[in-house]
Amino acid sequence: MTDIERQELKQKIQEKITKTTESIKEMEAMTQPITPENSIGRVSRMDAINTKGVNEAVLRKAREKLAKLQMALSKIDAPSFGVCTRCKRNIPPMRLMFMPESSKCVHCADK
Repeated sequence: MTDIERQELKQKIQEKITKTTESIKEMEAMTQPITPENSIGRVSRMDAINTKGVNEAVLRKAREKLAKLQMALSKIDAPSFGVCTRCKRNIPPMRLMFMPESSKCVHCADK
């Protein structure tokens, strides 16, 4: 990986961290406890509870992604960055641009 590619990737990771952080804030607001209200029907309340559960799952995934992005950013200058953790081959730069949190090449990730 060239220095220019590394700088572009660093910028991309920082952008993704910002977007993911904003997304987490929005999801946290959507996963607040559902208060019982007289104006909401039983079916509507059950739907709201189900939606809250889905939003909590999305929030959990977003937090995992944020942690991986922060880890990638902290390791980007290490010589082992961009090397597959399984087969030890270089991960293609385009894969890292698309998924900077990737620690495996496409072939190993499919297994």
